[in-house]
Amino acid sequence: MHSEVERVTRRIIERSRKNREQYLQRLEEARGQGTYRRQLPCSNLAHDLAACAPECRRALMDDTVPNIAIISAYNDLVSAHQPYRDYPAIIREAVTAAGGTCQFAGGVPAMCDGVTQGEPGMDLSLISRDVIAMATVIALSHNVFDGALLLGVCDKILPGLLMGALQFGHLAMLLVPAGPMTPGLPNREKAHVRELFAEGRITREELLAYEVRSYHSPGTCTFYGTANSNQLMAEMLGLHLPGASFVNAGTPLREALTRAAAARAATITHLGDAYTPIGRVVSEKAVVNAMVGLLATGGSTNETLHLVAIARAAGIRIDWDDFADLSDAVPLLVRIYPNGPGDINAFQQAGGMALLVRELLAGGFLHPDVETVAGPGLERYTTAPHLEGGQAVWRPGPDQAEDPEVIAPRQTPFAPSGGIKVLSGNMGRAIMKVSALEQGAATLVEAPAMVFHSQHALEEAFHAGRLDRDLVAVVRFQGPQANGMPELHKLITYLSIVMDHGHTVGLVTDGRLSGASGKVPFAIHLTPEAFCGGMLAKVRDGDLIRMDAAAGVLELKVSNEELVAREYATPELTSERYGYGRQIFAPLRKDLLGAEEGGSSIFTYVHESCNVVFPHD
Repeated sequence: MHSEVERVTRRIIERSRKNREQYLQRLEEARGQGTYRRQLPCSNLAHDLAACAPECRRALMDDTVPNIAIISAYNDLVSAHQPYRDYPAIIREAVTAAGGTCQFAGGVPAMCDGVTQGEPGMDLSLISRDVIAMATVIALSHNVFDGALLLGVCDKILPGLLMGALQFGHLAMLLVPAGPMTPGLPNREKAHVRELFAEGRITREELLAYEVRSYHSPGTCTFYGTANSNQLMAEMLGLHLPGASFVNAGTPLREALTRAAAARAATITHLGDAYTPIGRVVSEKAVVNAMVGLLATGGSTNETLHLVAIARAAGIRIDWDDFADLSDAVPLLVRIYPNGPGDINAFQQAGGMALLVRELLAGGFLHPDVETVAGPGLERYTTAPHLEGGQAVWRPGPDQAEDPEVIAPRQTPFAPSGGIKVLSGNMGRAIMKVSALEQGAATLVEAPAMVFHSQHALEEAFHAGRLDRDLVAVVRFQGPQANGMPELHKLITYLSIVMDHGHTVGLVTDGRLSGASGKVPFAIHLTPEAFCGGMLAKVRDGDLIRMDAAAGVLELKVSNEELVAREYATPELTSERYGYGRQIFAPLRKDLLGAEEGGSSIFTYVHESCNVVFPHD
């Protein structure tokens, strides 16, 4: 093992010891003898049997047959989840053939950040993750299931499924992906077209024609944003079958992998000899593997919230220092948009997950001795699936990239570090993703602040010509407790144009950016957030701000005496807390943890509330 990976792992194990031991103890206490449904009184079980077809009823009355839950994020709105429409029938057939039975246990909401980006609904995006976790728990709470298949892909959906599923850590579970869409309009061309529209150089009709060429069919969006980062993370955690992440939606191999996952779920419950509970798959070493995989590929900064929350659900405590220390040690081996020109299909064709895992294992960056849903050991994930006789079979993956401009060998990486930097200073702590910046781009920005209380205010300033200057855009009151921490991806288009005019540009915010964001140096997820008394609430127009990725510094260059004397800016959040149903989420929003703690309300039982300067609703 690489010495730094080993050191960070030991630190995480020690930091997590108490919580992890309690979690595993509860896991063992929940593990039963025989099927879980046999513990129910007859009247209770009869309610479960009442809706079953005859063959399902016979199976459920047999105490030796495992019952597998299906929990799905299917809807017709999200392109990545539309393929799940046909999965239950495929899964039932495969589980039955493997000697089990299954029931559709519940659906969870799945909103599309692409549809809501820059719109009021985006304020519910992060909160929806907690709703999904709660819905997952409710679906499993009937205690009639011996395992589960979790059908979810996108930004908050997969993390929410895992946060809920890990409350039932004694059950065997697999994540079942739906796969990406095939390539459309190249991502950099799409970004350029958006800039043309923002400058008024093309019409809305022309822009829409380009956008439809980008998002053109069912499947995950092709850029390496949060959705595809989720898939990589799931495979690194050992929760997908090997190589399942990036096989295109709607293909014969995709269906064969779904059948294989369903059959595997029926064989790894506590009723057989290959018992693999999800709570033991998601271990400290597996979490480090996921972090390493994300860093080596330039994954989405959203995972610095999601993986923290997923780990907490399994009694594991990680923080941004762990990401930063691993980032310094782990080389950048993959370049796909926004870190390069290619898309996720180019990554798959260049060698995909099998080659990536092989390179990272060979370099000592991954823990090989982990439990996975495919069996013990991460070495299994150096194999790739193929279609043979209508079934998925696994063969050794490639030992070198088909395209070295997409996947580099570990000896000659694209960059010596993974590209996630933690910035600290008198403003707090923030995340910067330097791997998404263009090669040779400055990672040190020092410029006067322009302060905004919403992304719409910045957009208005752009169209009024007020941004044509050197600046660090400060967009505050965008944190978890303020308005739910929406993504501010649309700002990148405007700030990119200002950069292209030759100005020095940076962004500091307590909000999030999309996993597709790049080009502009940014310090995001700033904590403490402005609403909870963070220094961001004291920044004024014209204050000099220094962002230095190399030194890990985020500094407001104002004297301490001046800062102490300043009043906190007062937020006006009424318009961001009402309408579109946002008002009913106030109880969840007020308990959301800070960004470094995962931004969830589920774990507030171990949290002391922030020192809120401004009263809540």
